Amino acid sequence: MRFQNVLRPRSTRDDQPDLAGRVYSELSVDLPDEDLGEYLYDCIDMYRMGSKPRCEEVEYLGMVQEAIERIEDGE
Repeated sequence: MRFQNVLRPRSTRDDQPDLAGRVYSELSVDLPDEDLGEYLYDCIDMYRMGSKPRCEEVEYLGMVQEAIERIEDGE
């Protein structure tokens, strides 16, 4: 009995938790003073507009959104 191609490389879906942790860590380094919480979606959903200076607000929301997209895209 021969088994060919029994061992397959892991898919990127299996690596998703590692990717999410890595992206979250990178974001934490870029935003050390922010309380990011457990879920990045909450950062955007719970954010109060006008709570930061406008330029910081745009940068913060952009960085969080980019991190979410990287995780979703598997990058």
